[in-house]
Amino acid sequence: MKKLEPLSAWDIAYSVNMAIACLISYSIMTRALSGLVGSATDYLGGMWATAATVFVFRDTREASLSAGAHRFMATCVSFALCLLYLWIFPFKAVGMAALLGIGTLIMMTLGQREDIVTTGITTAVVMVVVAMDTRNAWLQPLLRLVDTVVGIAVGIAVKWVGSLLFYRYAGRRYDDRPLS
Repeated sequence: MKKLEPLSAWDIAYSVNMAIACLISYSIMTRALSGLVGSATDYLGGMWATAATVFVFRDTREASLSAGAHRFMATCVSFALCLLYLWIFPFKAVGMAALLGIGTLIMMTLGQREDIVTTGITTAVVMVVVAMDTRNAWLQPLLRLVDTVVGIAVGIAVKWVGSLLFYRYAGRRYDDRPLS
């Protein structure tokens, strides 16, 4: 069993900054979707944007940018596959499985094997949401793409602002390196 480590000012600043970023992402998407789609989709959009924010919020600004690019690419592959499928077919479990396999092959072909999981999770969630509510099924991939873009943008923006303002007080420089 690993020994518990004491929290540093950096750990607390990082945690608070990430929580702020997640709150912003969630709030933007639940308010943006309010009135346009049903309340369940409002909450799903908020959750999806929050997940994207958590995914890209890393220790350094450069790592956050890289994670954002990877998340965006994986989401775009999933978006394209799901949208094409849903324009032609209704949800079927076998269709979802086919999309998962095709998405895996596409990510392998693109040399992005580390993003297969993200593509697969995105595809599975979009397709299961469609199975739960088949009305306007084609809209789900588009909504999840927008949620992801908002989450990525907020996560990276808050990370950068935090690096410039917030972390200095936690013993880090604007470029995420320790002051010492």
